[in-house]
Amino acid sequence: MEKIIVAFEKEKNARYIRELIESAGLAAVQVCRSGMEVRRLVGQESCCAVVCGYKLPDGSAEALFDDLPPETAMLMVATQPRLDLCGEAGIFKLPAPIRREELLSAVETLLRLSRQPAPSAAHRRRGTERGVVQRAKALLMARHGMSEEEAHRFLQKRSMDRGCKLEEMARLVLEEPD
Repeated sequence: MEKIIVAFEKEKNARYIRELIESAGLAAVQVCRSGMEVRRLVGQESCCAVVCGYKLPDGSAEALFDDLPPETAMLMVATQPRLDLCGEAGIFKLPAPIRREELLSAVETLLRLSRQPAPSAAHRRRGTERGVVQRAKALLMARHGMSEEEAHRFLQKRSMDRGCKLEEMARLVLEEPD
């Protein structure tokens, strides 16, 4: 049986989502309360998907997504205004409040995608793009004393303001002189 990680700030939300998924027999669910727990668990076990809220106590879902292996899908459950703020095209989104049928359909889609063959060249390239974004965030954190979430938001905002992709903005930041 496939494994899914459910991660929300509020334990009540995580338990509710876990119960819905497990009662439908879709997957085994591991509940996490922070992005760090998710990163650790994904590194230890083969988890095909993460279902989470907009943010966790230690950072945003987008920052977490950047750290996940390319073959791990993410479904973000949040209010529509929060989902609209998410600029990461690779994250699946489901507006809250959710209906049981919508959640189960979205999880089935994630599981179906995870069963597809090994990542293509485009997927591998996405991992390289994530590395560029990670390096740019680290540089911003070191130069300007930003948190990881602040650095990520900075890159997002600048990329939206300039109408370019997040990876392009990260490259520009890396090329800027000290």
